[in-house]
Amino acid sequence: MHFEKLTGLVAATHTPLNEDGSLNPEAVEEQAAHLTAQGVSGAFIAGTTGEGHSLSVAERKALANRWAASGTPLKLVVHVGHNCLPDAQDLAAHAQAIGADGIAALAPSYFRPADVKALVDWCAAIAERAPDLPFYFYDIPALTGVVLPMVEFLQLAGDRIPNLTGIKYTNSDLATLQRCLAVDDGRYDILFGCDEALLAGYSLGCRGAVGSSYNFAAPVYHQVITAFENGDLETARLWQNRSAEMISVIAGHGYGAAAKSVMQLIGVDCGPVRQPLTRITPGNVNRLQNELKQLGFFEWLNTDPARSPSLCAVAG
Repeated sequence: MHFEKLTGLVAATHTPLNEDGSLNPEAVEEQAAHLTAQGVSGAFIAGTTGEGHSLSVAERKALANRWAASGTPLKLVVHVGHNCLPDAQDLAAHAQAIGADGIAALAPSYFRPADVKALVDWCAAIAERAPDLPFYFYDIPALTGVVLPMVEFLQLAGDRIPNLTGIKYTNSDLATLQRCLAVDDGRYDILFGCDEALLAGYSLGCRGAVGSSYNFAAPVYHQVITAFENGDLETARLWQNRSAEMISVIAGHGYGAAAKSVMQLIGVDCGPVRQPLTRITPGNVNRLQNELKQLGFFEWLNTDPARSPSLCAVAG
């Protein structure tokens, strides 16, 4: 079974919440319009950035329904991972029923798979409930605690999961990334998930990436990609370093809550985070805004990746 690979920037979207912490699906259309205007190619919903594990199954379905009904041209990938296998299967079947373009699943993180075979068995049980959709395993060992060899996973899962399309690879192990890209002569779609190292992923052969900062800083990454494709590595490194500085500033205020505040600063209000994440105070929002201004962040958002010859002038 062959599915088209995802390319370009896929935003790991924030889940919009009201001030009382309840789901605010009415904000989805504004998010979708913003991402489309920024040249993002897809939306990865209810993942880490989307606080998926802090949402009920009913909320996750309601969120997916709203995205599917939004009319957006963005490719819609629904994260369906769950510590409860029947719930993950239910979410997978629902994603197919609403016309999503793909599904992805984290490994369970309380009772964890002991080896690659156990992980493949788990993924197969989920993927078979959405057989018409591409399935991605979402590898993010820093949060799940599941550290298993992804090359071996692809080799074993390829024979067990007909709709296995690849991996959402949020892992800083670039040597393994390179080996995953080479499995079966590049059969699998390896979506890089480390925004601050996008250039490294592209240099190794990735052509699609899923990340949280693509929600609010897509123009920065378009500059990285355009410069790389033009063979201008100096400019690509310049913009990639800007990404790293930006992420460092945001992370200094607690990344999850601060990233949602950045969305509000650029005019797309996704509301607060849900407990156990901690909300950012108004005073810290002001400090965050000032620190981003000092970097030149808001000027970066006005850049035009089609004008690649003038990138150095934009850099100042």
